[in-house]
Amino acid sequence: MHENSSDAVFASYEWLDLPTAAEQLGVSSGRLHRLIEDHFLLAAKHDGAMGIPALFIRDGEPLAGLRGTLTLLEDHGVTGREAMIWLLSEDDFIGATPIETLVAGHKSTVRKAVQLFID
Repeated sequence: MHENSSDAVFASYEWLDLPTAAEQLGVSSGRLHRLIEDHFLLAAKHDGAMGIPALFIRDGEPLAGLRGTLTLLEDHGVTGREAMIWLLSEDDFIGATPIETLVAGHKSTVRKAVQLFID
């Protein structure tokens, strides 16, 4: 997906810079990077800096269901910015964005949508 189209998708969400995300999670910068490496969270460049969508953190924890979704996407070669764009974009199968569907607690619906997305 082209950079400009991702900018439009990203602009419709609140983003946290990495220090703010670490603070909300109550962890060090090093621990935050480990959470990203271990697919509990996903960061992407937005407005010139690395950040994490605020929806990815709920009640001081990484969003439930996000890690499994990120792992499934990665298993099929969808990583980084491409994964972020997919999570934040309207999905025809779901009828909403995957991230909003995860926030609503419907991770099985999102996992089915991943299968359709990668096929």
